[in-house]
Amino acid sequence: MTLLSSQAFASYAALVARVAAGDVGAFGELYRRRRGDVYRFALHMTGSRAAAEDVAQDAFLAVMRSAARYDASRATAISWLCGIARNCVRQRLDRERPFQPLASLAGGADAEPAAQSDPLGELELAEGIERLRRMVLSLPVPYREAVVLCDLQELSYADAAAAMRCGVGTVRSRLHRGRELLAAKLGAERRQAGPAAGRDARCTT
Repeated sequence: MTLLSSQAFASYAALVARVAAGDVGAFGELYRRRRGDVYRFALHMTGSRAAAEDVAQDAFLAVMRSAARYDASRATAISWLCGIARNCVRQRLDRERPFQPLASLAGGADAEPAAQSDPLGELELAEGIERLRRMVLSLPVPYREAVVLCDLQELSYADAAAAMRCGVGTVRSRLHRGRELLAAKLGAERRQAGPAAGRDARCTT
């Protein structure tokens, strides 16, 4: 979900208000504009196209049911929609596999974060989007949410906090830790690839 102007935010809030009033056309417009963003968020969180499709459908059904409760003074329409999508994803993950605890760190407790200032950018350029998705999927869910909302969906800290129902400080902390874990995973892969590449080179000489 890309950054939007204040005018765009207002237009989305107006659409939600019209949905709450029973305007079918407004719902169709909101769905047309934001369905792709909800789908991508769900895809990054679940790693399954089928699950992402289901989440998108569930999220917009929830929009229809809860539009009347939307309070523009408490959250932007975008963060409210992200919060609904997040709830749907959480429900899906809870049904399909045990919830991954915060303490679950891929690579083990002794893994040291690599000194990368922008691991997401490096992953996208050097390893490709599929590897990025796999690594993001391996993060514990709270960190995954922060990385997906802030780095991949490009929400502001404030909007991500509203969607995640936590403080901005918590978003920053989870995002920082999520980036550290991604950097550690990338570093571990490269260390594993190094000796393998050396062995392959010796075999060909």
